[in-house]
Formats: sequence, C-alpha cells, structure tokens
Amino acid sequence: MKAMILAAGLGTRLKPFTDNHPKALAIVNGKTILQRNIEYLASFGIKEVIINVHHFADQIIDLVKKNKGFGSDISFSDETSEVLETGGGIKKAEWFLKEDKELFVVINVDILTDMNLKEMIQQHKKNNPLATLAVTTRHTSRYFLFDELDHLCGWKNEKTGERRISREAGKYILKAFSGIHIISPKIFPLIKSKGKFSMVDVYLELSETNKIEFFDHSNSRFIDVGKPESILKAEKIFR
Repeated sequence: MKAMILAAGLGTRLKPFTDNHPKALAIVNGKTILQRNIEYLASFGIKEVIINVHHFADQIIDLVKKNKGFGSDISFSDETSEVLETGGGIKKAEWFLKEDKELFVVINVDILTDMNLKEMIQQHKKNNPLATLAVTTRHTSRYFLFDELDHLCGWKNEKTGERRISREAGKYILKAFSGIHIISPKIFPLIKSKGKFSMVDVYLELSETNKIEFFDHSNSRFIDVGKPESILKAEKIFR
C-alpha cells in the first residue's frame, strides 16, 4: 500500500515560522512533523510515500534525502509553480498512487495522531466504499454531514452558516474531518476537475451516487499542529 503526505500548503497559520520554512519542518519534541508522519505510516507497514511540495520545497527535499527517507522510499510531487490544493495535489500524484491498483492513504502533514490506521484500513476493505474519511466528534467550525448509514451526504460551515447537501437524509450526523483519507484508485476516472481544486468538492459531488464513509477515531489522540500554540500542546502529547 502507498501513501501521500500533503505538505504543499503555505502554512500561514504557523507564521512567523513559515516565513522562512515549510510547515512540514515544524518541530515537536526534536522531530519534524514530516518525520513523525513518515514514521507513523511506516509503523503500519506503509513505506512507499509521495510528498507534494511547494513552499520552501528544497528544504523538505533536502531533509528527506539527508535522512535517507527516514527509512521509507520517498518520492516527490512538484507543485512549486502552483499550489494545487488537496484535490489537485492528489490528482497530480495519480501516476504514483494508482500504480499498483491498491487502496492508498492520504494524510495532512500538519496533523499528529495515534489513530489505529490498521483498523481504518480493515473497515474500508470490509465495506468497500470509494473513500473512507477519518473523523472525530470534536468541536470545530466545519463538519462533514453523514446519514444514519454512515454515508457522506453534505458539509456545513458553522461560522458562515453555509451548508451543502449532496443527498437528502432524515437525520444528519456531524463529524469533524481529521485530514486522513483511505481512497480507492477507482476514484481517479471519476474526478472531472483539473488544476487547483479541493477534495471536499470532489467528495460532495461523488457522494451523490457513490458510497463515502467515515471512520470515527474519537478515542485516539489527535491534534492539528497548524498554529504555534498547538505545537506546544502537541509536545505534551507526542513525545
């Protein structure tokens, strides 16, 4: 199984660190968050990884090469000319991700978790959806909406009141996305967007006629390390 680490973002929430470095190189207890996520994937036997790069891309590439991939086989997807967002980034790495025609994992570089990825993979294989999204019941400003069969049917922004419904449901279950996906390679011919686009839009469009499910890991440790104060919190959780 292969994986992609999304690391091309500008990391504006992590300023001033990201004025001179990519967010992937933010350090938590002596290790960059990039290294931590490479090692997290490797702990579940996933050692073929592609990383998309844009902001200070050379620093990421140099670190990985200097440390021999931290024990994994690392490739890079070059987005230095333009950040393609989550959907465009995954689409550009299609050549790598669909090569062995197996499921693949996508993870945001700026999250840390001890979620049992093996259990998430097992659930995906059992239910065979187009994609499985890691979620929790934590409070946030944006939520995916699922029906009572755990199938994706919408999205909601609590701050703006915006709501997008892809399929009507009798009851909507709100779940906060954790930035980890398991995706079937069957998704690639279904993606019609080109260039820069969000995977959220892809999921909402495809959920009208395809099964996209969630994996709830509310019982695991999780933190979004996108802000300076969250780095301090992460250091208390992840040693």
